[in-house]
Amino acid sequence: MRLVVFGANGPTGRLATEMAMTRGHVVTAVTRRPESFPLQGESLRVVGADVLDAAAVDAAVAGQDAVISTLGVPYTKETVRVYSQGAANMIAAMRVHGLRRLVCVTSTGTSGEHAEGETFTFKKIIAPILLKMGRTVYDDMARMEKVVADSGLDWTVVRPAGLFDGDGVTDYRAEPRRLPGRFTSRTDLADLLVREATEDLHVGQFIDVVTTTGAPTFAQMFIREALHIGK
Repeated sequence: MRLVVFGANGPTGRLATEMAMTRGHVVTAVTRRPESFPLQGESLRVVGADVLDAAAVDAAVAGQDAVISTLGVPYTKETVRVYSQGAANMIAAMRVHGLRRLVCVTSTGTSGEHAEGETFTFKKIIAPILLKMGRTVYDDMARMEKVVADSGLDWTVVRPAGLFDGDGVTDYRAEPRRLPGRFTSRTDLADLLVREATEDLHVGQFIDVVTTTGAPTFAQMFIREALHIGK
């Protein structure tokens, strides 16, 4: 298949691009910084474009079979519109060029639900702090989800938990319900994104994905991600 990956230069986007190429697909990797994109190959085309530029998105989507969005922005107090406007531009381009399959990443933070069996401390203290820190990001993710769900396309929204760097694909869980588990390996997420785009596993659904083996503790996650120590 011919896949276009938006946000391809982020950690998940690079993994998804590499996996798709390894599995025999032809990939167009879209990034604002094409000069820093680390992957090469005969089945890879790297395109410099901003997802907020509708014309550039249209050009990247032309000739593709499916679209994967791995867009991501750091927490900020400023209003975020990359997710929702980016999705709107992708959808508009897909309609013009006759594409149907769209797979997007958001977060379990958009669901408004806690997994069964979650602890009181996490539900009442930790989760509210994290959601407040990322409020503008999660708000725009929620807008993206609505834009995608209302698109009339063959869409899937994948909601990972807290992301961490894993060593390889595991026996992760991916289901259309709020799953127990606080962490998702980027490798597992990338694997699911490529499979969703090429196998049509959960069309028209919001999917939780969690890593069940080798996930860090919350303390380890804080050190790795919040303090940028280690991987």
